[in-house]
Formats: sequence, C-alpha cells, structure tokens
Amino acid sequence: MLLLHGFPQSNVIWHKVAPELVRRFTVVAPDLRGYGFSSKPPDGENHAGYSKRAMLRDQVEVMRVLGFERFAVVGHDRGGRVAWRLATEEPDRVTRAVVLDIVPAYGPVTREFATAYFHWFFLTQPASFPEQLIEAAPEAFLRRFLSRPGISAEAFAEYLRALQQPGTPHGMCEDYRAGATIDELHEVETRDRRVTSPLLVLWGERSLVGTSYDPIRLWREVATDVRGRSLPGGHNLPEELPEQTLESILEFIPT
Repeated sequence: MLLLHGFPQSNVIWHKVAPELVRRFTVVAPDLRGYGFSSKPPDGENHAGYSKRAMLRDQVEVMRVLGFERFAVVGHDRGGRVAWRLATEEPDRVTRAVVLDIVPAYGPVTREFATAYFHWFFLTQPASFPEQLIEAAPEAFLRRFLSRPGISAEAFAEYLRALQQPGTPHGMCEDYRAGATIDELHEVETRDRRVTSPLLVLWGERSLVGTSYDPIRLWREVATDVRGRSLPGGHNLPEELPEQTLESILEFIPT
C-alpha cells in the first residue's frame, strides 16, 4: 500500500493510521518530491520537474524497486492528485485507490474559495518571492494551515522540521506552479481516459471540499467505479478522524 501525503505536510500525516495498516499490508509512505526529506530536483521547463506526472513516476519506480508492480494507493490532498494521475496514466499498476478530501477539478473561484485557499495563488507567484516569505517565518506559515484538531505538538514539530529542510519551500511552490501550468496540459492530454480501478472518495463534511462541492459527482466524471462518503471532520482526516479513516480504508481495500 502506497500512502501519499498532501500540502503542507509530510509522511508524518499517516502516524495515527500506519501502525494498524502495517499489520495487514507492506506500507510505503514517502515524502513527495520537493517536500520534506525527499530530493529537490530541478524545476524543468514549464515546472515539469514538479508535475504530477513526474511525481507519479517517482512512486512507480519506488514501488518497482521494492518489488511491487501492483499496489493500492491512498492519497490525501496533493497526494490525492498524484494518486489520480497514477491511476489514470498507469492503470495496470493500481489495484484500488483512495483519495482524501480532494476533488479532481474545482469550479468557479468564489471569494470564499480564494480566502480559504489563498495559498493556491500565493505559491504560484514567480520565484523566489513566496519562498522568501515562507523561509522568513516558517512556523507562522505552517500554523496558518495546521492549527486544527488532531494535529499534535509532536507532529507539528516534525512538519516544521521538514519545512525547514533546504529547498522545501521552493519544492512546495513548484508543486503549485506545476498545478497551474503543466499539470493542466497533462490533464488535457488524458481527458479521454478514466480511472478504471475502484476508487474510494472520503472528505470532511466541514472542509471546503465538503461544504462547496459534490465530490462523488466530480470524481465520477473521471472514474468509472466510484464510491465514498463524508466523515464528520475537516480537511486532515488521517489526523482528525484516524479511526474512521482507517475503518473506511480497510473496508475498501481487502488484505
């Protein structure tokens, strides 16, 4: 089972669910490229070095080297977008996929969306303006996103340590710059493909995804076998509602 974290976190997001998962699966939980303790490759043309296509190829290679040609994947937030691209572009490798509190495409940008997801627009600004601001106040930046139920002081300290690794603020920004440019081109290239592996969608009923969108409808536009439900929490389900998140994953992915 491959676990992929989201922004602005690291593989630490799985610390409450991983102990039970490792009883049943071989669990691989990397930091995405550009984040935390993973490598920080060159940006590439049009931010290709941080595209979801580049990220999915990282994961395919990691799993291949470890001896797994086929595997289940669980992705939260940005990791959910990598999981989507992985299941779209490498369908024979994905047995089942789970995406947590993310939708494949957002609708019109409202004032409420822009206020809650201001970082979508801040992080895409040209280098190195956002990087310098993040590096000047990394703890304040993280607290804007992670002062939420379920995130322990110990976990926050690890997220801060990961953010303070050289190149991590730039890697995060490149992830979002790619999302606003080359990722959209790749989605157009594959718009006729659909995720064919079974897909479970979970979202927080109090998150922006839960209050603003119909996640099941949106995922059914890009996948053929979609099921899911909301959970009584916010965005960071693996930390806010670990028992319910774990139960949902184990119900969906057979051992």
